[in-house]
Amino acid sequence: MIDLRVNEARLWSRIQEMAKHGATPAGGCNRQALTDEDKAGRELFIRWCKAADLDVRIDGIGNIFARRAGRSATGAILTGSHLDTQPSGGKYDGILGVLAGLEVCESLNDQGIETEFPVELVVWTNEEGCRFHTAMMGSAVWAGAMPLEAAYALCDSSGASVREELIRIDQLGIDSVLTSDIAAAFELHIEQGPVLEAEQLEVGVVIGVQHMSRHRIVITGKEAHAGPTPMTERLDPMRALADFLPRLYAMAEAHGPDARITFGFIEAAPGSNNTVPGMLTLTVDIRHPERDHYEAMVGEAYQIIGEACDTQGLPVLIEEFWKADGVSFDQECIAAVTGAVDLLEYTAKPMVSGAGHDACHVASVCPTSMIFIPCEGGLSHNEAESITQTQASIGANVLLHAMLKRATLVPSSKD
Repeated sequence: MIDLRVNEARLWSRIQEMAKHGATPAGGCNRQALTDEDKAGRELFIRWCKAADLDVRIDGIGNIFARRAGRSATGAILTGSHLDTQPSGGKYDGILGVLAGLEVCESLNDQGIETEFPVELVVWTNEEGCRFHTAMMGSAVWAGAMPLEAAYALCDSSGASVREELIRIDQLGIDSVLTSDIAAAFELHIEQGPVLEAEQLEVGVVIGVQHMSRHRIVITGKEAHAGPTPMTERLDPMRALADFLPRLYAMAEAHGPDARITFGFIEAAPGSNNTVPGMLTLTVDIRHPERDHYEAMVGEAYQIIGEACDTQGLPVLIEEFWKADGVSFDQECIAAVTGAVDLLEYTAKPMVSGAGHDACHVASVCPTSMIFIPCEGGLSHNEAESITQTQASIGANVLLHAMLKRATLVPSSKD
């Protein structure tokens, strides 16, 4: 393996330049999928790719592919992540993996290195799932886990559909889905958790992703005046919430330190200060790396919620609206990452990702693995999200050498 490093200053400069699109006053980014800010970021990315002599294509769900040719026309080694952010997101979630992939291609160009197989860079559409409520949407369509027409039909809170917005920002490609000849894939990402920083490690070798799903709970009550209606005469969804919420937190705790349960959305209707709610809608996100624990948590959650609502005489509807099965990554791809870490003499540990990533869908199509670097305080989905220039380059260097391991160098004529 040759001694090769990315251009640290160029990578960092591009990350900061991209962060100007959707920049927030607090130093983060609001570059939600298919907004004007996302359009500007996409156009900047495409300009950079074309300047690096990459062949750029866009598919029917807006995924952007940029290929650096190899001696062979097939068997590409894929890398990339996403450009879109949360409404109050940071500068590094997603975009690090995209621009590190571009830096891999640029570094190979700088050294005049030819690979046996192509190196392909991708930007996946709507990974965050905050504007259009299906996370990892673009990669799901690409991998066949979601029909294209179903993705097109998703609408934001204003009623604008994915297809309408792709057309509006001129990011609707000709090909419905650019499934292609991918031999292996790698995704670099910030950890979004505190483990690497706490253990003072430079790299996480990601061996898999935990099981996760999201569920919508709709409890029907009866609207009533807050003053005249006695407490004993009310059909109040909040009473059921007060019952099951602490029980669900206790249930998660009983499944060990790897269990996760999150209530990210709660809405009472009609939303009046002096009216007993006629309807309560909330969502619960459930995660665990072990399938048995995960499935038990889902089953117990449904039972606890149902019992609480029955006690109050309240009808309830519980439905799963999103799910991502846990993934075990490919051993050869993991070995390529581990080999790169060893070559570069970085400190590292194997770990399971607590967050979902596009790599989960990619892994259903081709051998895949991920690389993590630490982020300050484990903070992500937050404007204060932070990494250092050195950390960014460490991750990009590992990505470079892991990809070279799979893309294989073409021997020079001097060898």
